Amino acid sequence: MQRLSVRFHYLLALVLLAPLLSADVITQMSPQGRQVVLQRDAIVVKQDSASIVYKHFDLKQQRVVKVVLQESSLPYEVNRSAPDARKQIVDLWKRFGFVATVTDTAGKTTRVYDAYIDFYPPGGSGSLLESVPARTDFPVALANGGADLVDFADVARVELQGDQLRVTLANGQVKDGRFLMPTSKPVEARFLGITERYDPSSEDVFDFSLPLARIKEIDFEH
Repeated sequence: MQRLSVRFHYLLALVLLAPLLSADVITQMSPQGRQVVLQRDAIVVKQDSASIVYKHFDLKQQRVVKVVLQESSLPYEVNRSAPDARKQIVDLWKRFGFVATVTDTAGKTTRVYDAYIDFYPPGGSGSLLESVPARTDFPVALANGGADLVDFADVARVELQGDQLRVTLANGQVKDGRFLMPTSKPVEARFLGITERYDPSSEDVFDFSLPLARIKEIDFEH
């Protein structure tokens, strides 16, 4: 129900704000000679003879994602927007992803929009594996036995100490346990998202990235 509600309100916002928003539009000519719109609310960050790279808000994943379109025999066309329009579309993205205030182990707080968790090599900067997808939930091995997937939509607060978690749900229920890594390989879980300083032209879909091991508390806004 939460995801359906986000989808409805996001699409409604796009319709109502269409006269004001004019983010990049990507089209392609079909074999029948018709121009087909592939993505309207996009920001193209790279285009050459081989591919187009753009980012947009993915309703299913409820976060900003990057997409690569390889050039084919049917050419793509990009209608680019002005910098102000790109900032407006980012402001719209920030209204529909998960928002949280992150407190690190040194006591610094940062408000993060379109938050999610992704996985990296320990100490590295590149993506780990395509087979280890990003997520918007906490996989928890419960202290009293069993395991659970706790969706960001249900969380009020997460307190962390190493890989140990105390998850307080919006309904007041508390779950204690250990963060379950999605692979047996060496891996570092990071909390990512965008901040008020995010550059719309950036090739990255985040400007905030912090290992869970360096986070003390995450407070979600709903």
